[in-house]
Amino acid sequence: MDELTRSVIDYIKHEYIEADDDRELTATTPLISGGIVDSFSMISLKRFIEKKNGITIPDVEASPEAFDTVKGIVALVNKLKK
Repeated sequence: MDELTRSVIDYIKHEYIEADDDRELTATTPLISGGIVDSFSMISLKRFIEKKNGITIPDVEASPEAFDTVKGIVALVNKLKK
């Protein structure tokens, strides 16, 4: 697992998943459609990703579809870094 994927998973686990929640979080776990990330937490997740990676994610790119999995988030970051 690459560093970006690991950092996003760790952030989500720490910020949005209760300590007693035994769900496994992977790169393909549904975040928004699975109820882990809501519209408010998506904003803080977006800010974390921007700060951590030195990028700006345009609002138009920060869609629920792009943020529904860690895999989608990583793809978006890699696209914007180029």
